[in-house]
Amino acid sequence: MPKSPSELADELAQMMPSAILLTISDETYFDAIRGITDIFASKNNLNTIYISAAIPSQSIIDVLNILEVNLDHTYFVDCISHIMVGSTKRHPSVHLVESPTMLENIMLKVEYLMKKGGDRQNVVVLDSINMLAIHNSPKILSEFVHIINNNMRARNSYIIIFTIESLGVDEIGHMMSFVCDVEMNMNKEGER
Repeated sequence: MPKSPSELADELAQMMPSAILLTISDETYFDAIRGITDIFASKNNLNTIYISAAIPSQSIIDVLNILEVNLDHTYFVDCISHIMVGSTKRHPSVHLVESPTMLENIMLKVEYLMKKGGDRQNVVVLDSINMLAIHNSPKILSEFVHIINNNMRARNSYIIIFTIESLGVDEIGHMMSFVCDVEMNMNKEGER
């Protein structure tokens, strides 16, 4: 049985800012997003910086609007919409990166949004490591994750890295278990 958004938020609230690898499935995808952005971030007065590499940010925004999630302190670094045909509508809190291979630009956008957010602490969501692995070599991707994790630690911020369960555990999944402080799953303990 999957965790509810509020159960995920409660678990996150018990943790110090850290690098968290969160295993999700298709069924728990939006529950995870809602638990982080709507419940956890808003209860703890955090800015959410959402790096979207799996699906366009506008699709995520549309669903969150239907769920009536307040997006006032949610910002998107979208590295997938630019390469997709037909993405014309653009939300004011979306910052585009031309390609998921431009990892340095993703990092620069995150840095900019953290400075723009003022004194509020941040939670950065990387959606998903599996999709970034399609576009980048394991060596370059591991360097990127190491750098972004260290930057978040230095700023006392959370980073939550999504890994998609249906894609299985591969070289990237094993690497993530070494660079993340905590591994979580949207399924309840002992259930798969």
